[in-house]
Amino acid sequence: MDPSRDNPIVRFTTFWWGIGTFFIFAALLAVIWLFARSEPETLEDAAAKPRYATKAKIDAAQAAALPDAAIEAAVPVVAQKLAASKPVAVEVPGQIVPGSETAKKLADAPKVDTSAIDKATAAADTPIDPAQMEAGKAEYMICGACHGQNGEGTPAGPPLAGSEWVTGPVSNLVLIQMRGLTGPITVAGKEYTFPAGMFPLGLGDKQIADVLTYIRNSFGNKASAVTVEQVTPLRGEVGKPQLTEAELTKP
Repeated sequence: MDPSRDNPIVRFTTFWWGIGTFFIFAALLAVIWLFARSEPETLEDAAAKPRYATKAKIDAAQAAALPDAAIEAAVPVVAQKLAASKPVAVEVPGQIVPGSETAKKLADAPKVDTSAIDKATAAADTPIDPAQMEAGKAEYMICGACHGQNGEGTPAGPPLAGSEWVTGPVSNLVLIQMRGLTGPITVAGKEYTFPAGMFPLGLGDKQIADVLTYIRNSFGNKASAVTVEQVTPLRGEVGKPQLTEAELTKP
């Protein structure tokens, strides 16, 4: 027998080394357990997960389609247009507030006849004014936040590329600009439902004609231009409730 193994000092040191190793191992297990455990998920957290996921998808889509440099370059153009724009008069006795008497009267008004507007549409192969396309492209900077800068659609808005609604009756597009759109809509055979409906933008008649002409002739689409004369007759639709797909003219 090795005399050193019967040495009390060696045995004492070995014992305390063993105790120390055990406590270190136990402490490591406690630290791992402390950091690995997860708090119970609340109902609020569970309900918020889909919203956070949707927001992340929208942010990623917008960041991929529109880099910071493009946004910075567009700011002066958009700012100049906003500064030069003038309020559009609405022929109602007061501000239109949802649920107000004015809003109720507008909601109960007879449906507007859009047949003359659609009949005035030029042939699809009619040349498009390049100046109108450039003006429409500038206006589309706002629309692209939801529809994608290339018309591909995002979690916040349906695609415009290859959409039968975009290349279909002009009156549909003008009405949507005036009143907004809510509820599900089927585009190219696929139904889209979004967290919030589209609200009308405060654009003038020429701005609307320009941006609609742009989307009808971009992203692979090809259709006639939209004229101010097709937009102005529907100005009285401003203030009416948001449209649904059922109220639009089928393409």
